[in-house]
Amino acid sequence: MPNLIAAAAFFVLIHLLVAGTRVRDAVTRRIGEGAYMGLFSLASIAGLAWLIVGFGQARTEAWNLAYWNLTPATRHLQIGLQLVAMLLIVPGLTTPNPTSVRQEGALDRPDVIKGMLRITRHPFLWGVAIWAAGHLLVNGDRASIVLFGSLLALALFGTASIDAKRKRALGDKWNAFANQTSNAPFGAILSGRQKLSLGEIGWWRIVLAVAVWAGLLWGHPYLFGVAALP
Repeated sequence: MPNLIAAAAFFVLIHLLVAGTRVRDAVTRRIGEGAYMGLFSLASIAGLAWLIVGFGQARTEAWNLAYWNLTPATRHLQIGLQLVAMLLIVPGLTTPNPTSVRQEGALDRPDVIKGMLRITRHPFLWGVAIWAAGHLLVNGDRASIVLFGSLLALALFGTASIDAKRKRALGDKWNAFANQTSNAPFGAILSGRQKLSLGEIGWWRIVLAVAVWAGLLWGHPYLFGVAALP
């Protein structure tokens, strides 16, 4: 248990207390953007590997008690949540977005706010949040709560952290973008600042997201040792 908790704390805190704060600003001024990105990428990869190994070890330990278990209803709900998650994650990764790493220049495009960005300016992180929440729904053991709970917290708080970082770096240019979009999914659409346009997202992105979802459902027992389908 201590190893998994330490790994989760390390992975979450380097993102929330370093990557999105003035600590990052100070470090980049001292060593440069490229060096910082290289070191942070290495730390992130190491933290993720530590988290995965720690989770694998913790799952078989005696302390790993379950507070709730999978039911037919939660299994089917989880399958639906994972589809929603992939519909955010895949387009989020393939759409130019000024909130993404080294894509601040997308703000200079007059048509930057379209497709998925009309729904949320943080599609990838909201997808991860839904992915993690769905896994928590069907995995009530302590190890899973630490793993998926930490990733859920990172995704949710990460959206605000990125917004703050971009605001410090880009000022009025960021404010103009933020005022036309929303952090929470569909917030800008419901407030009348944007309109939903599925065609702008790109049908190939939607098809790819469904394909990834279906592939993960089918391959889940081979990749992770647990069947996702009934």
